Amino acid sequence: MVKTITELIKEKRILVAAHRGAAGGNIPPNTIAAFDIALQEGADILEMDLFKSKDGEIFVFHTGTEPAYLDHHFRIETLTSEEIRRLRLCNVDLAETFMPLNTFDEVLEHYKNKCILNLDRCINIVKDVMETVERHGMSDQILLKSDPSDASLKLVETYASTVNYMPVYMEKDTASEKIEKMNINYVGAELVFESENSAIAQDSYLEMMHRKGKFLWANSLVYSSRVKLSAGHNDDISVTGHPDKGWGWLADKGFDIIQTDWTHHCVSYLKSRL
Repeated sequence: MVKTITELIKEKRILVAAHRGAAGGNIPPNTIAAFDIALQEGADILEMDLFKSKDGEIFVFHTGTEPAYLDHHFRIETLTSEEIRRLRLCNVDLAETFMPLNTFDEVLEHYKNKCILNLDRCINIVKDVMETVERHGMSDQILLKSDPSDASLKLVETYASTVNYMPVYMEKDTASEKIEKMNINYVGAELVFESENSAIAQDSYLEMMHRKGKFLWANSLVYSSRVKLSAGHNDDISVTGHPDKGWGWLADKGFDIIQTDWTHHCVSYLKSRL
């Protein structure tokens, strides 16, 4: 039986979510290999991106990164499942590996009763996603995130009301009151803020959310040096000699989950603070 987020936070205080697993070298992200490495390095949550093929099969891959990880400029969701199965992912040098894209079914079966899976970028196919999850009997292992738009929340309420759910708030909380009135298992929120002055970065807001029993998720990963996800308190500053200004700041601020691209280093640092 997989421990719940509540149980894990009580045990560890801060959980580490591995962004697309732990990739590097010849191991591409969003693969079972990358996810396995992340678990070996101490990750508590595996974050992954989902999409549906032209003929309806769900695969694990971040759409939009086809040039970086497939050396192609097509939109992968326009391909059939048979065409996708013939593809091989590229490594950090854009050299083709022997690794195919994993199906969602493969990933679910591999991690059954092992860990929490954070499903991202899948709100528009959430009906099919949840049918697949339920077929594997893994609803208790799922943490679903999405934007907090009315359309997205309605999809969550209709098709995913039983799984743990976190909206992604950009700069301000736009939906807590609304979600609390819906049939949604609202366990917490991912907070994205460019500045320490943002409304959702204030101690008063964080403390209020904790009083409500909500878990708070921060991102130390860096998509782009030009885009700050947690006011610059990120992986880059943490792994280049100043972890107290990166992961440490997020921990001191009271975040319960930190999503990182450097699982081993982040886990080791957080353990050193205990």
